[in-house]
Amino acid sequence: MSRAAARGSVSGLARGIDSAAHRGALRVGGRTIAVLGSGADVIYPPENRRLAARIEGSGAVVSQFAPGTPPLAHHFPLRNRVIAGLSLGVVVVEAAERSGALITARLAAEFGREVMAVPGPVTSPASRGAHALIRDGAALVERGEDVIAELPARWRECVRPVVRHDERVAPGRRDHLAHAQHAGGHAGDADEGEAAVLDVVGDEPMTMDDVIERSGLASGRAAAVLLALELEGRVRQIEGKRFVRIGTPTSVSREAP
Repeated sequence: MSRAAARGSVSGLARGIDSAAHRGALRVGGRTIAVLGSGADVIYPPENRRLAARIEGSGAVVSQFAPGTPPLAHHFPLRNRVIAGLSLGVVVVEAAERSGALITARLAAEFGREVMAVPGPVTSPASRGAHALIRDGAALVERGEDVIAELPARWRECVRPVVRHDERVAPGRRDHLAHAQHAGGHAGDADEGEAAVLDVVGDEPMTMDDVIERSGLASGRAAAVLLALELEGRVRQIEGKRFVRIGTPTSVSREAP
């Protein structure tokens, strides 16, 4: 997920996934915002003071609480509201059934943000919250490109320069999206994915689930190919997160007088 974090991440500076998200963004030169459940001058957990200092250099450490406020338990659900409000979407990577991450996901949904979850081992208690979100309609994501594909179109356009930069810096680690945008050693795989999607997307609007089912592609691959086709101007996303081919009228436009 560090590729998505490079575009900008918001998290709570907590141990575990939060810290990993901040570090991933910093490692690839991205910006990241840490939202605290204490005063901005009271770094919690204390072992993340050095990380907080790094975040200040390429992002921000923010808090709704007055300076000197200690990290009390009831502050963290309030902190989660700020995280949800600052974000375009929320990705839950690990969450037990009563995890605070689920509070953030619920708030994000209330604010009209995208809610996504990464599936985990079915035997792990830390996967139950994420799996519950997916059952309730959260988008299943596995890669950074899956996350980007869930964002509104105007924001997906904003990440294009970062994708190209990644191609220059690490060409040996090209993902499916980059394959679809650039010629490379595996261009045939990209062409095959594009062909599979273009075979099923036409003038009738189709949801992501429809594309996945009819193309036979994995969810992450289908999302990446659709995004690449959108950036190339060959597919358009319309209201309701449905997709149509560019240059072919939708069923709605055909019925219009």
